[in-house]
Amino acid sequence: MKSSAKNIDILFEDNHLIIVNKRTGDLVQGDKTGDTPLNDILKEYIKVKYNKPGNVYLGVVHRLDRPTTGIVIFAKTSKALERLNKMLRDKTIDKTYWAVVKNKPSKPLDTLVNYLRKNPKNNKATVFNKETKDTKKAILHYKTLKSLDNYHLLEIDLETGRHHQIRAQLSNINSPIKGDLKYGFNRSNKNAGIHLHARRINFIHPVSKVPIEIIAPTPKDPIWDACHLTKN
Repeated sequence: MKSSAKNIDILFEDNHLIIVNKRTGDLVQGDKTGDTPLNDILKEYIKVKYNKPGNVYLGVVHRLDRPTTGIVIFAKTSKALERLNKMLRDKTIDKTYWAVVKNKPSKPLDTLVNYLRKNPKNNKATVFNKETKDTKKAILHYKTLKSLDNYHLLEIDLETGRHHQIRAQLSNINSPIKGDLKYGFNRSNKNAGIHLHARRINFIHPVSKVPIEIIAPTPKDPIWDACHLTKN
């Protein structure tokens, strides 16, 4: 996938951080596909914008699945990366997601507690209701924000950050995310993405200590537009 910095939606940037609104299909960090990842694109952007000689430092703080959209934080300094990693471990970074699902959950709001096991062979998480071998506890909170004719909009707050956690846990309650063939939706989206969006993030800046809240506009498509998510 060819991409360039001019196509990147930068939501926030200072001397320590750069926060972007990831598009469907963007790769956060390099993998076996060999496609150019966001961290390399942003390194080139920083190099050109600030006329930096030599190698540019950019740390990946967290990732989003390739078909998912929304907020991704990168660290421009090792100090920021180290502190943000600790904040993630201490759960002091609040991340809110929006998902469009096929079936309305039986409860308008609920907390889902499961145990997930990652299978590297098919890159998929299996959901268990009780702790079993090689599983990790997964907790999320959701509430139903809106119902459309055929879909329902959920807001999700993560308490843990497991592999494919939102996708797997929502599928487990028979509410697969639109376009997510891997977790039970009946057909793919045309752009191979899924309707899962990292919408909002709140944290204390790791260096300046100023409160930061970032809201990422949703992709332009008829379903997101029908949810009225593009107003903010």
